[in-house]
Amino acid sequence: MIVDANRFLYVAIVGSGEAAGELYEKARKVGRLVAERGGIVVCGGLLGVMEAAARGATEAGGTTIGILPDEDRRRANPYLSYSIAAGTGQARNLAVVCSGDVVIGVGGEYGTLSEIGLALKVGRPVVALNSWELPGHVIVASSPEEAVEAGFGAVDW
Repeated sequence: MIVDANRFLYVAIVGSGEAAGELYEKARKVGRLVAERGGIVVCGGLLGVMEAAARGATEAGGTTIGILPDEDRRRANPYLSYSIAAGTGQARNLAVVCSGDVVIGVGGEYGTLSEIGLALKVGRPVVALNSWELPGHVIVASSPEEAVEAGFGAVDW
């Protein structure tokens, strides 16, 4: 979704570094749908949900940015348009969520929970798809389509 010629919606997609089967495909579809709407996917740049989302966006011709936890950009998944070696370990979670206008959590473990907490702390809307459901704090989606629709609708331009 292009709001004006210089502004794109950045969608941080967060989730576990290990994802397979249905969860991987859901994250891939979220990435694809974001790209099809003109959004830019931001993720942690590694494997699992991060790779799946970047892959889906790339397959749809979109742009992807990965913010890596260490100093080695060679660890980045192959579907990133740009990779940033933060060198900050798990603290890079803050950079991931602050880089998104909205955060979509797909599955996930405690790292994802930390990203959701940080996103809420800095005022980013959060959508949860098979992720941490925090009633009254996150928008719960039941499908990739619903997650992306809710994410794009949650941002006040």
